[in-house]
Amino acid sequence: MSKPVPILRLDASANPGASTSRKLGDGLFEQPRRGEQALRLRQRDLNQGISFIDSDWVGANFTGADARSAAQRKRLAFSDDLIEELVWADRIAVTTLMYNFGVPAALKALADLVCRAGVTFRYGENGPVGLLENKRADIVVTTGGVPFDSSLDFISGYLRQVFSFIGIKDVIMIGADRMNVDADASFARAKQQIEETYPAMATREVT
Repeated sequence: MSKPVPILRLDASANPGASTSRKLGDGLFEQPRRGEQALRLRQRDLNQGISFIDSDWVGANFTGADARSAAQRKRLAFSDDLIEELVWADRIAVTTLMYNFGVPAALKALADLVCRAGVTFRYGENGPVGLLENKRADIVVTTGGVPFDSSLDFISGYLRQVFSFIGIKDVIMIGADRMNVDADASFARAKQQIEETYPAMATREVT
């Protein structure tokens, strides 16, 4: 048995009981199990306990770590926890649907909380440099009527940019688009994409 792979799963749908993106996301973990690859999984529902940045958070973030008050350290504690999870993981799996052409507010809040200068990126001579390297992100996106990677899809490029910004450039996008048009066909295409993304794992049987 190989060394367990640390994976962080982040679910953004506000409707977990009927979330197609979450159901497809389960397939990301079924494939490694078929390949007998051990996983060490942490999972976070972004709709549970997510917070948003405000003036106090910004003030704490722009205060040097050694100069922060106890209140400022407490204000940044949740952000620190989210970043620690990203640092810990070798792979990040995100499941999300499209809300009004973009990401859900909870997923946008995550981006705001983890994109921190000097922590997850730094400013170099040629611009920002991401600090979370040698990681991969698998992102499952579902849409109601918008074609994936079309001019109206403001979620795919945004998430690629956010992860690249903090150093995670190996990003695999898996789309189940236009679910309101033909849900069964869209789900099947995305499921096939997941299986083809991990061909060696998908062709091996659990013993």
